[in-house]
Amino acid sequence: MSSSNFLPKRAEFFAFLVAHTDRVVAAANATSRLVNGLGNPASAAETAPLIEEVNSNAASGDRIKDDFVQILYEAFTTPISRDLLHTLILNLDRVLGKLQNVADAVSIYGITGATNENRAMAAFAVDACARLNKAAIGMGDTKQKPEDVARLCHEIADAATKAGQAMSAGVTRLFIKEGDDDATIHALKMNRFYFAQYDVLNACKRAAQGIEEILLETA
Repeated sequence: MSSSNFLPKRAEFFAFLVAHTDRVVAAANATSRLVNGLGNPASAAETAPLIEEVNSNAASGDRIKDDFVQILYEAFTTPISRDLLHTLILNLDRVLGKLQNVADAVSIYGITGATNENRAMAAFAVDACARLNKAAIGMGDTKQKPEDVARLCHEIADAATKAGQAMSAGVTRLFIKEGDDDATIHALKMNRFYFAQYDVLNACKRAAQGIEEILLETA
């Protein structure tokens, strides 16, 4: 192995993070299209392809994560704490996993329609994932002010809070009225679907906190 493998450039680490968050954004967009298409007969044919698109991006992200971790193991030195970088890539990959759970839940639970809250939460996820991508780009840009990257992290936390509020409203409405067994089963499925969506935002928030830790270390 050449010495260059032991001393990768700073830009190489951030290039991996940007590539991974590109996959996060793509998966979030596909998930949003999937959620927004639920209940629309014209979009029914797109359900399976969109689920596959999310899964494909998750698989691609896994490969990027594995390559990144390999570089961390092989590198003699790293521009930032090895542990923080390792934790960050795992947290970013967790976002992809949570998006995958949302997409898979559509088929597992037979979700055929979406509420306004479902659509709002999907939009919050797209926004949070896009900001993760911008933050990853910003960390690797020496001209980018750390406070601008930190602001993106705070905005991700705000998106998670708003998603939690939307989920609470949706879940509350599920159980306002009593119904028959079918209505109860539907409510339970939708409850799980809401929580799967919220898990995406929670994972984004966790990844953003990891970015903030890196900003503090490099300040």
